[in-house]
Amino acid sequence: MKRYRKTLQTAGKLFLMLLILLFIYAPLAWLLLSSVSTRADLLATPPRWIPENPTLQNYRNILIPGTAVSEVARTFKYTLANSFLVATVTTVICLFVGSLAAYALARLRMKYRDAIFMGILSVRMIPEISLVIPLYVAAAFLGWRDKPIILIVTYLSFALPFAIWMLTTFFETVPIELEDAALIDGSSRLGTLFRVVLPVAAPGIVSTALFTFLLAWDEFFFALLFTSTIQAKTVPVAIAEFTGRYAVDITAMMTGGVLAALPPVILALIFQRYIVSGLSAGAVKG
Repeated sequence: MKRYRKTLQTAGKLFLMLLILLFIYAPLAWLLLSSVSTRADLLATPPRWIPENPTLQNYRNILIPGTAVSEVARTFKYTLANSFLVATVTTVICLFVGSLAAYALARLRMKYRDAIFMGILSVRMIPEISLVIPLYVAAAFLGWRDKPIILIVTYLSFALPFAIWMLTTFFETVPIELEDAALIDGSSRLGTLFRVVLPVAAPGIVSTALFTFLLAWDEFFFALLFTSTIQAKTVPVAIAEFTGRYAVDITAMMTGGVLAALPPVILALIFQRYIVSGLSAGAVKG
């Protein structure tokens, strides 16, 4: 009886695991298959889950000049470049400024430290919709409308407080004895940060960098409001524009979705070891 019950429990766990995997990977598989399908395959009745004539023409339409049939598809590669520029610059500035601020909060003895820390975090609690008009007016006054810099500044205002909070948590896990040894050997506070603390806290820094990059890469609301041409338009806005008033370019939308998902997936695979270590360290700290 016990053996039968154990077998049922094992079968139940396997079934639940399969359901979870199906829930996670089925949409991704459908996205990938749709990107190599023709419009006839996607609109067929009954639906064709596997394309009859797989083709890479959808990718050629987006990536190769002169082959696209729509303006959005022709300019999609420029939106990829804009998204990469905005996300990269936002991440670099966040890590640099966030590291300095987080180290000060984690190690330096200062008055009202907790109040300063909560004040930084409170910025993240402000509803984004309430900042639309002030940011729009500021962008128009500075001449930043339809330029990548307005997106970078906007994303920094939301990503930086969270980055400081994450990095402060990771810096507090670094043994202070390592810093004391470096200071005794003549290193400055800044030198200790860059030569000792940052290498030890590398998993947390990578986790923070990936979070910041994804936030800037996937953001849609402000990108839609502040950009209108290929000079600054980003990938989420371009994908939304595949939906026209009277028709939907569904094959181009699916292909754009695959291309938009590639950079985060590649980064996650490259830095997988650091991400897992960073999340584990954060879990232990919490």
